[in-house]
Amino acid sequence: MKQLLLNFIILLVLSPLVFAQSPAILTQRAQATVVDQWLEERIQTVLPQIMEREGIDMWLIISREYNEDPVIRTFLPATWFAARRRTMLLMYKAPGSSQVEALAVARYDVGKSFKKAWDPDTEPDQWKALAQLIEERNPRKLALNIADNYGHADGLTVTDHEQLKKYLSQATMSKVVSGERLSVGWLETRTPSEMATYKHLQTIANSIISDGLSEKVITPGVTTTDDVVWWYRERIKELKLDTWFQPTVDIQRPDPESKEHLRSFAVRPESQVIMPGDLLHIDFGITYLRLNTDTQQLAYVLKPDEKEVPKYLNDAFKVGNRLQDILTSQFITGRTGNEILKATRNIMEKEGIKGSIYSHPLGYHGHASGPSIGMWDNQGDTKGAGDYPLFPNTAYAIELNAVVFVKEWNKEVRIMLEEGAFFDGEKVTYLDGRQKEIMAIPRHRNYLGN
Repeated sequence: MKQLLLNFIILLVLSPLVFAQSPAILTQRAQATVVDQWLEERIQTVLPQIMEREGIDMWLIISREYNEDPVIRTFLPATWFAARRRTMLLMYKAPGSSQVEALAVARYDVGKSFKKAWDPDTEPDQWKALAQLIEERNPRKLALNIADNYGHADGLTVTDHEQLKKYLSQATMSKVVSGERLSVGWLETRTPSEMATYKHLQTIANSIISDGLSEKVITPGVTTTDDVVWWYRERIKELKLDTWFQPTVDIQRPDPESKEHLRSFAVRPESQVIMPGDLLHIDFGITYLRLNTDTQQLAYVLKPDEKEVPKYLNDAFKVGNRLQDILTSQFITGRTGNEILKATRNIMEKEGIKGSIYSHPLGYHGHASGPSIGMWDNQGDTKGAGDYPLFPNTAYAIELNAVVFVKEWNKEVRIMLEEGAFFDGEKVTYLDGRQKEIMAIPRHRNYLGN
């Protein structure tokens, strides 16, 4: 009787851990308020800083409705889901000024900061009105979103570029420069307000991942990996969140003839029935408050005679943690992505760690702009994006895999990990910690006894 009572008390204590509610998620209205507040803060702080850093005093972004420049989307207020007709945003930082004049050459104000600067009744020609505003300010450099290395920064269409050339003087057109680094700087730089919430966003993602890779969703011998994938899609919608890619759930098994660890990332795994003894891998991301997560974690389905994940698998997992440590130790302000990759791989070689590095920035996009640190299909230099330097106040998906030979399985196991992290200029901090051991399915069985 005492043992039953003790087991019941333990169950009550553990229940909040096993069946914890998801972290709070704001209403649509509250989310819109936050997005708009963050946008105004960014325009007042990040924008002048980046324009000053890149030596550009005027930035012009043009988009037509439903053909939006990726950057203009990050300047639109929360209640705008697209540009309107042709929307032109003109940003000018006058010499010696610490603020940016933000003008909307459009029929309306665009949010709070971009004030309407075109009256169609006075000047019916929108392009002519734009040209007058530019010529009056006589910028030293006029940045346009034309870029070689980042699709995020290459949003100006040929049509709009040709129109611009018709209306601007040759002298002004001679001042046109690529706004690539300006766009990347704007997109990658996170504010203190955003970072205060990014941890919460990652906590939401981790909570959903944990629920999906548990006995709440998975019945061994019945549930398929595709069942879990679509559970994640439904759960994201239930929580009024979005995802920026289709989740992936795949399996590694002890069968030496099974070659899952050699599968190319270009090929999605086929659906399989989940069985005891399977090592599950999830790749998962959500979008909330215009920010994105990108996370990969591992879980193991206990066999009937097992009460915890086998030690040899968690030992293999620790090699993945060690590889994370090596990579993040090489984050030094000013280093390029290629330099970080090379330094990391040199240490990997010395320590005898086999694996791959393919980390990337996080932010307004899942695969965001900033320094690329390796590619899954290229462990050498990445031309362009890999040559971009590391700046403070930026977020990353620390994405990699360690390939470890597991003698109990008589094969190599690929420990595929990805965790959101923030670089403050001196150190890397995981947004919501990181996975330190493989999750067990089901959870917390030890309290049941023999």
